[in-house]
Amino acid sequence: MSITAFDPVLLTTFVTVAQTRSFTEAGRRLGLGQSTVSQHVRRLETAAARRLLARDTHRVALTADGEAMLTFARGILDANERAIRHFAGSELRGRLRFGASEDFVQSRLPEVLRDFTHRHPAVDLELTVALSGELYQMLDAGQLDLVLAKRRLGDDRGRLVWRERLVWIGREAVPVDTSRPLPLVMFPPPSITRAMAIEALDRAGSAWRIVCTCGGLVGLRAATLAGFGLMVQPQSMVPPGLLPLRSPHLPDLGEIEFVLVGASRVISGPSAELATAIQQNHDRLQARPPF
Repeated sequence: MSITAFDPVLLTTFVTVAQTRSFTEAGRRLGLGQSTVSQHVRRLETAAARRLLARDTHRVALTADGEAMLTFARGILDANERAIRHFAGSELRGRLRFGASEDFVQSRLPEVLRDFTHRHPAVDLELTVALSGELYQMLDAGQLDLVLAKRRLGDDRGRLVWRERLVWIGREAVPVDTSRPLPLVMFPPPSITRAMAIEALDRAGSAWRIVCTCGGLVGLRAATLAGFGLMVQPQSMVPPGLLPLRSPHLPDLGEIEFVLVGASRVISGPSAELATAIQQNHDRLQARPPF
């Protein structure tokens, strides 16, 4: 069979299914029935003469060809969007000061930002990486336009992107020595994960001590790999070479939320476009890049 072109409508449906891992949720986002979503995917698979999705009653997963198609589909749809904007005279322009929490140093956020700058070459994107607490301070001081940061459950500031559990992290699964204060490798204040870890230990009546403080995730990873102590991170962001630890002597840390917060209540312009891109790609942000 000779392939002449892939239908952008089918590609849009496929990308949405790949992002949500759900035909039902994809249909809800696109305003389509589940049967229509399934039909679009089947037609794309027929056009490609390859199976793109492996699906059963419990889950939807990308095949190897599906992963390749996702990359191509995003590129095709992005190019189409840029062409429309160019000829409509509505190309996005301006300066965007974006702040991301330190958690994303070893995530796929650089890929999402690369795609954004490729789609919007007339936007001057400035990136600041810092602790969530520091990003909020900079936002309030007018130094940033948009931040992707953590917040505690119950806080209502920002637009929720996703929620996940915090975990204790160590070099290896060794028993916790309860005869000595728990050694902690932590971000400095005003770190949210630091505060939540200490609060959890205090509630459990567990003794602790800070053995290493570092403002960067790379430094915390190095100290934890060296066996200085335990660190705390979201479950999907366990640094390479380290393991999530489970022990009856380690208190539950609860959940954390990742949110997008703008300088004003209504996010607009380049900030709104980047916020949308991040929300649409939150599955990529929770996946470790192939180092």
